[in-house]
Amino acid sequence: MITTEANRIDSRATGYRHASRAGQARQLRPADGILDCVGGTPLVRFRRYLDEDSVELYAKLESSNPGGSAKDRPALRMLTHAMKTGRLRKGDTVIESSSGNMGIGLSQACRFHGLNFICVVDPNAQSQNVAIMKAYGANVVRVTEPVDGSFLGARLKRVNELLEQISGSYWPNQYANRQNPISHQTGTIREIDQALEGDIDYLFVATSSTGTAQGCRDYLRQMGRETKVVAVDANGSVLFGGSPGKRLIPGLGAGHEPALAREQSFDDVVRVSDLDCVVGCRRAAEREAVLVGGSAGGVLEVVRSLQLQLQGKKCAAILHDSGTRYLDTVYNNGWVEESLGVSADVLEKRIDSPALPAKQEAQP
Repeated sequence: MITTEANRIDSRATGYRHASRAGQARQLRPADGILDCVGGTPLVRFRRYLDEDSVELYAKLESSNPGGSAKDRPALRMLTHAMKTGRLRKGDTVIESSSGNMGIGLSQACRFHGLNFICVVDPNAQSQNVAIMKAYGANVVRVTEPVDGSFLGARLKRVNELLEQISGSYWPNQYANRQNPISHQTGTIREIDQALEGDIDYLFVATSSTGTAQGCRDYLRQMGRETKVVAVDANGSVLFGGSPGKRLIPGLGAGHEPALAREQSFDDVVRVSDLDCVVGCRRAAEREAVLVGGSAGGVLEVVRSLQLQLQGKKCAAILHDSGTRYLDTVYNNGWVEESLGVSADVLEKRIDSPALPAKQEAQP
């Protein structure tokens, strides 16, 4: 029965459909279960975020997925594929490492399919994300010490230990599973491309496992688009040859290079600081009345930092999650001052000041 259900859900993986032309009412059909709502997220014109009016900026709001983030797409696809191939059966245990969003997506999908779920997190996981996972019935295991300087390395070590201890367990492995980028190739970027009728000059996307960026790049190449894909990475991330360092914004960058990220290249890589992410989140709330998550703030600030060279261009930015999960950190002045050493007054000036120059790293 679970295989039949997986086939049916997979055939509807893009979920709700909405009209792409202004003035048309959003067309909805009844959803066949909550996972049928994954995909079909809004693409919204941001007219106020940038200072350069000639840049068309469209934001893909992945927070509208039922689990609240872009990770719902690969979570659903990885589990569906495992069920279709017989690797997963009802009652089995799924084990995954996550900084939060993938854990929530898997928690919801596992609960729906009658699967047990264990999520391994680290100290940077948002408390609200952990609470959501537990509300779905997930068993959350937290590592407290890095391995070789990396919390991701520590999480992966614990995942492998649990796999050995628990019979009937399965690791989706978002860091190496090709269903991760395929979910974005067949969903996220296809939706953007269709809504903008193939007219996209630049696509900006945050990177961690690099699944989203890969899937989008591969689709655009297959379609013969000339869109430049800009990968947004964090200062302190080892992706793309970077040097390891302290990072406080979850879901952006990596302290341990995932298998999916090896030998991957994009048109440009731009790195952002934790403060850049905070500034972007606060500016989006102030200018666009949208609460975006930490990595999304970084993506938006990259676009703003490049706006002079983007004059007359049409740009799309994938915003992975909502700011409602960062109220105690990114949107909390006390946290910003304590963690980043930036006062509320200085932060407010940064929000309204010109963007800092982008630090681009051209890819071969």
